[in-house]
Amino acid sequence: MAPLDSDVQVTGSGPRESTLPARAQSGRVRVPPRFWLRAIGLPQALRLSVCFAAIALREALGRPFDAFAGSEGKAQRRVGRRSAAAQRVARTLGDLKGPFAKAGQFASLRYDVLAPEVRAAFATLQDRVAPRPLAEITAVVEAELGVPLAARFAEFEATPLGTASVAQVHRARLLGGEAVAVKVQFPWLAYSLRADLALARLLLRALGGRKASPTRARLFDEFAASLAEELDFEREARVAGEIAANLAGDPQVVVPTIHPELSTRRVLVMSYLPAIPFADRATLAQRGVPVRDVLATLARAYAKQVFVDGLFHADPHPGNLFVIDEPDASASPRVLFIDFGLSKHLDPTLRRELRLGIHALLRRDVEGFVDGMQRMGMIAPGARDGVRDAVAAMFERIRGEGQLLGFGGAQVLALKDQAKRLLEETPGLQLPNQLLLYAKTMSYLFALGDQLAAGVDIMRISAPYLLRFLAERE
Repeated sequence: MAPLDSDVQVTGSGPRESTLPARAQSGRVRVPPRFWLRAIGLPQALRLSVCFAAIALREALGRPFDAFAGSEGKAQRRVGRRSAAAQRVARTLGDLKGPFAKAGQFASLRYDVLAPEVRAAFATLQDRVAPRPLAEITAVVEAELGVPLAARFAEFEATPLGTASVAQVHRARLLGGEAVAVKVQFPWLAYSLRADLALARLLLRALGGRKASPTRARLFDEFAASLAEELDFEREARVAGEIAANLAGDPQVVVPTIHPELSTRRVLVMSYLPAIPFADRATLAQRGVPVRDVLATLARAYAKQVFVDGLFHADPHPGNLFVIDEPDASASPRVLFIDFGLSKHLDPTLRRELRLGIHALLRRDVEGFVDGMQRMGMIAPGARDGVRDAVAAMFERIRGEGQLLGFGGAQVLALKDQAKRLLEETPGLQLPNQLLLYAKTMSYLFALGDQLAAGVDIMRISAPYLLRFLAERE
């Protein structure tokens, strides 16, 4: 064990010492003693057991009194207990971090599997947690790079820029003087992922209840594969580079430059630019940033990613979108994308089916639309007739709104709500994870437009890219 080289400047508060763990020479993953229990899932299982024991006790104490509440009151009491139970589970998942927090966030989007009160509780799960001690973080950096911190960084700030459920980010300065952001995965994830996913699978199976279906296992497998991709920072570096190249023709869009020589599966080093979060409306206004221009740039960038490139940044929450803080921001604002862990290539088959589905929607072709859903495995055996009736009813509601390509932001958001109801109320209907992320990304874009600048016609900005997509040949 070697102490952190004293030549590196660690700025801010926090411990200044770190260790450089020995690397396994055999290539096998050796679990450090302090992670043995977490690697087998014992503390996670205990936390979940305590959580569910408390829920079971509350249910046992509350159920006998349902008989005195009448039929309507009984239903309300049951929903109330289910909501309280879901909130307790959500708090536990947030405390456990990593795959558990991600599983909760995934579950909050599953309109097709979970009850509304359960999803509502999980929607409160924020991808923000308390930061880990600096010594833990620098130990991961040193272990991954194979050298002391001072061999690569002149400065490494002790206080993180942000902390999420799987990693935290620190500002640093390279030996040559360049400011960078260093994303570091929490050290236990490399060892506990298998046990965490096994427990998360059991948890989602329990939460699925009567709405569970044979395709639920497939949905969880899609989630697990997506999480494994998100934990591979080398993949994130490749995706960031690909998206940067795809958007290089738009000078108003910026993707951080990755330093591949300093990046590994668990550490990602990228350029750092001072920026203003989208959510910081006061600072944007103070700087005179034209929000309409920012929104137009964002709509243009996402339309190209989704409809032209087939590779898109699928996590567009306010913590991942910024306006670069520079003198020209009041005249020509540049949008900064960060965090490409949750980015998706649309599978060619899914891309084709999506195009055919939009064509069917434009033609009001119910049978063609349902045929596509069937080919994508969205309809459980024996459920086609019910799904067809629900889709036909949705098409009738859309018909009254006018032409789809002429929809404004409010109409698109209303269409999203109709699709949610379709998923909630139609037995045997489930959405592939890729398609879910696509829908979430586009609905977030329209919702953001409605909040920031309702006068910006996002559909009009997206239309050229959408028409190009619809015109593609097989």
